[in-house]
Amino acid sequence: MMNRILKDLVSLLDLETLEVNLFRGQSRDLGGTSVFGGQVIGQALVAAGRTADSAVPHSLHAYFLRPGDMSLPIVYEVDRVRDGRTFVTRRVQAIQNGHPILSMIASFQHTEDGPEHQIAMPDVPPPEKLASMKDLTDKWIDATPDIPDRVYYALTRELAIEFKPVTPWNLLDPTREPPTQNIWFRAAGELPDDPVLHRCVLAYASDFNLLSTALRPHGKSWYTRGMVIASIDHALWFHRDVRVDDWLLYSMDSPTSQGARGLSRGLIYDRNGRLVASVAQESLMREINPKP
Repeated sequence: MMNRILKDLVSLLDLETLEVNLFRGQSRDLGGTSVFGGQVIGQALVAAGRTADSAVPHSLHAYFLRPGDMSLPIVYEVDRVRDGRTFVTRRVQAIQNGHPILSMIASFQHTEDGPEHQIAMPDVPPPEKLASMKDLTDKWIDATPDIPDRVYYALTRELAIEFKPVTPWNLLDPTREPPTQNIWFRAAGELPDDPVLHRCVLAYASDFNLLSTALRPHGKSWYTRGMVIASIDHALWFHRDVRVDDWLLYSMDSPTSQGARGLSRGLIYDRNGRLVASVAQESLMREINPKP
């Protein structure tokens, strides 16, 4: 059974058709200062998929161009770049106030067979043996006085995705840690048997926690004062069919940060150890008036 936020996410992904190649979606406040990037990616992928017939998405590459306004709808304009016998290519512009806030190109493929190999899943405890992010957050809040209202809301809001970190990291009192993390996640309820919907929800979920991997070695988090943090671009490859309503392991690392930018990578496995997706993201990590 879905929680109310997952139901709302599925509704958000069911875009309104305005005209041929033109769609409109709404936004939700997840506690940040602008529209959550994963929402825009997920909706853009839905818009592209509405024009791709029976092909399923296998990759997307997106640039975040401007912060999105959570109080306004987003219009998605699809350009049918190519319709091949095997591959279908679409370009999507997400538009608010006449300006693009995201530009994405996505590739779809009609199913075919071929040779397979993959890197093995890390050996980590199963989700049943780990504390939920909600339980961890409650403990961190209890131990932290004078939390700003917006931070409190961001930490306690109900989400469409459940998380269980293998090695918890206190976002309110971050320490310097290696730039790696493993987090189990799943949709907060059962989703319909629609493989494209599962890939779109995975695209939405793939934007959680990836950026924080690049912040770990610096002892910073989303809630550290004086930090300006945002996703710059996001790339996602779907390797195999996936059910996002069962536990998936997000294994992440950040090989470098420089020039106020951090690079993060992620491999997503299902419970059976199948590599279902790969992700890469560059993020803005700008410190305002840094301490000497």
